[in-house]
Amino acid sequence: MLYVVLFEDNANLGADVRRQHMPAHLSFLEKNAARIKAAGPLRGASGDPAGGLWIVDAESPDTVDALVKDDPFWPTGLRRSVRILSWGQVFADGKRMI
Repeated sequence: MLYVVLFEDNANLGADVRRQHMPAHLSFLEKNAARIKAAGPLRGASGDPAGGLWIVDAESPDTVDALVKDDPFWPTGLRRSVRILSWGQVFADGKRMI
């Protein structure tokens, strides 16, 4: 099953925290590429970092939650909140899937 993970960043932490942990975070994403199908930052209208988004293929929300908590960004406090939502993909590559 596919899940969308929406992260909201903690605005109190600056770019230094992100920059310091980015190499480990990117290595984590590469290591978990079989599950994390897509990932990237979200930005507000001003262009400032606002959070991130993952698309994850997993058996359950609990599996996704465990993956989120294994990310090197998690213990830094960078993530203020996380939402895990199941996603029913119906359109991709210009084609309906149902």
